[in-house]
Amino acid sequence: MKLAKYLKPYLFFAIISPILMIGEVMADLSLPKLMSYIVDFGIAEGGLEEIVDSGMPYEIMTALFGSDFTQMNVIITFGVMMLLIVLVGGFFGTMCAYTAAKASQGFGHDLRCDAYRRVMSLSIEQTDKFTTGSLVTRMTNDIAMLIELVEMILRMCVRSPMFLIGGTVMLLSLNLKFGVVLLCSLPLLLATLILVLSKSIPLFSTVQKKLDRVNSVVQENVSGARVVKAYVREDYETNRFSTANGELKDINLRVLRLMAIIHPVLNILQNLAIIAIILIGGIDIKNGIAGMSVGSVMAGITYVTQVIMSIMMVTMMFNSISRAIASGKRINEIMDSDPTVKSGLSDGSSDDIAVSFENVSFRYPGTAGEDVLHDINLNIKRGETLAIIGSTGCGKTSLVSLVPRFYDPSAGKVKVGGIDVKDYKLSVLRNKISYVMQKSELFSDTVANNIRWGKEDATLEEIKDAVETAQAKDFVENLPNGYDDYIAEKGASLSGGQKQRLSIARGVIRKPEILIFDDATSALDLVTEAKLRKALHEKMKDTTVIMIAQRIASVKEADRIAVIEDGTIKHCAPHEELMRISETYRDIYDSQMKNGGDISE
Repeated sequence: MKLAKYLKPYLFFAIISPILMIGEVMADLSLPKLMSYIVDFGIAEGGLEEIVDSGMPYEIMTALFGSDFTQMNVIITFGVMMLLIVLVGGFFGTMCAYTAAKASQGFGHDLRCDAYRRVMSLSIEQTDKFTTGSLVTRMTNDIAMLIELVEMILRMCVRSPMFLIGGTVMLLSLNLKFGVVLLCSLPLLLATLILVLSKSIPLFSTVQKKLDRVNSVVQENVSGARVVKAYVREDYETNRFSTANGELKDINLRVLRLMAIIHPVLNILQNLAIIAIILIGGIDIKNGIAGMSVGSVMAGITYVTQVIMSIMMVTMMFNSISRAIASGKRINEIMDSDPTVKSGLSDGSSDDIAVSFENVSFRYPGTAGEDVLHDINLNIKRGETLAIIGSTGCGKTSLVSLVPRFYDPSAGKVKVGGIDVKDYKLSVLRNKISYVMQKSELFSDTVANNIRWGKEDATLEEIKDAVETAQAKDFVENLPNGYDDYIAEKGASLSGGQKQRLSIARGVIRKPEILIFDDATSALDLVTEAKLRKALHEKMKDTTVIMIAQRIASVKEADRIAVIEDGTIKHCAPHEELMRISETYRDIYDSQMKNGGDISE
């Protein structure tokens, strides 16, 4: 019911669609009766004598032809009436399908957009919890199930009950004995439906979870194709996919086996009902019971078929409703997820201290054990270049992730411009920062548009300047189409160093207050990296740079270097001072420089 609000903008279509469906059903219900008139009065021997006592059919014929009409006139008249009713019913049916599709597709569009916005607003820990494969399934398959449900409700929820009720009424109007046939058939049909649906409904949630798993495996293998091929793990990954796909197949087969019971039962009961009506009608005709005729038996067969088919439609509805309920719960899990990183109200301020950490501790949400970071106290001045170095896994990336609020600290405060980052509007905070990661995420678009991610309205001159600063000018301008050259998905057409330089250009073009390099120069040679540092120093003097690196040559010219050890900052000083006071820093220096002098000089 929470998702029903997305149908409100399309309420007109949602209301008119069932009304149009009523017109289609009324047309369908009238056809068997007209057919009985053709058989009884136009084809059967003595039909002209019988029509005199028929009431409405006789009045129609006398109004059109007077008292002098033939059986062919009866056939043509009611045949044309049937044709016109079919055309009218077809019009109502077409318009019903259009309005139902308009409402359901609009519902799905708005819901998918809102769900996507909610996903984008979630913190990284929340998207990790859902997993990429599950989010893809929810945004596609689950919402498709809900769209299908809305369309079915707008059409079948009127069609099925009307056929059930209308068909029953019309059947009883032909002969009350025909009601006995329905009275015997319906309990068996309902018992079958209840038995099958009670066992199949719980399986639909499992089906969606297995589909999540398949999507996750596909997503991992597509994004990690190079690793799979490099380690010759194609067979292993194929088997992993086969296992996930096999589990999905097995659970789907269980559901389909259950649902498959319904159709044979319905067909058997339908044919038994038809035989019963023919038997009852034949006996009454033989005994000369008034009101019973061959046309009435034919109409009775059609009506009982319509009634049983309406029950089959109800089965399909329950099937869709069951799947949609499972899907709706999964969509509601997204819509009910309140972002753990919430936007504040502050628009920021200017302060000499660009970034400060005050007694900060941090552990990743949902994990146990010791904190990744603890007792972090650090002030970074405006325009200062701070480098961070330390062993793998010591918490360098975790530390800088707190600045743009990818995560919040477990304890203490992180401030930007003297204001707690939790008090900032997220858009304001993140617009102050450019974050360049080691893994360069590029999009399937032109070089220029990838760089414009940093500044949406950037001119070509600004793009060229950023590319020059990032030391990417030579290779970009040598591309077949230059800045308009199209980059393959995830930058597959570029080398690691080229992708890193374009990512740096994307970060530089914003001219941010704070520029974070998370080991973003690891794929660059030392000469190119030295040129990059020089260009940054010349063109971005007022920008605060926080640089994570593994190489001493990358950090030694920084204003200060923070050495992280055991989750805390052991020392923070310029290169020369660290060489005197930090054994850890000296060990790193010696390990990198033992084969020669300082290669950066």
